[in-house]
Amino acid sequence: MPRLNAEELRARLSRDLPGAVLANTPLQVSAPPAHGPQPAKLTSADTLVDPTQIVAAATYLRDTLGYAFLSDIAVVDYLVEDIFELVYRFYNVEGGPALALKIRVPRDVPEVPSLTPAWPGANFHEREAFDLYGITFIGHPFLRRIYMWDEFEGFPMRKDFPRQGDKYIGEDE
Repeated sequence: MPRLNAEELRARLSRDLPGAVLANTPLQVSAPPAHGPQPAKLTSADTLVDPTQIVAAATYLRDTLGYAFLSDIAVVDYLVEDIFELVYRFYNVEGGPALALKIRVPRDVPEVPSLTPAWPGANFHEREAFDLYGITFIGHPFLRRIYMWDEFEGFPMRKDFPRQGDKYIGEDE
């Protein structure tokens, strides 16, 4: 059973995929209120990858290290920083801790290479990120909304989505 930690993962990715791993730099998020969420900081458990290298890094995790289960793709909207951070979580089917790869893309052009051709299990995770955040996955075979209807305007999980009123409520009355 593999017991690979984040530092070992960064070292192996840096050695085997030159240019894939980016420097772990924390975001410069404005100070939150004392009772609210704390600023985002990359910890030693995080591996920040160049977005153009996410398919190669994920394939390396699967084919070389045996992390064949993509559990989820989470999206974090850093409105003030004007970026989206995507967190890909992988597990080895023999057990052990998860490994996470993170990428950051600008909010104005959120485009990421799709994992779906290499990882069919990424299909619904990518469609969810597309539907709720507007992230486009280049090369996805069927990138359509999965929760909201096709005519829905906007992306409801973005922090700048209007929270007051809903133009869809009461239309049929």
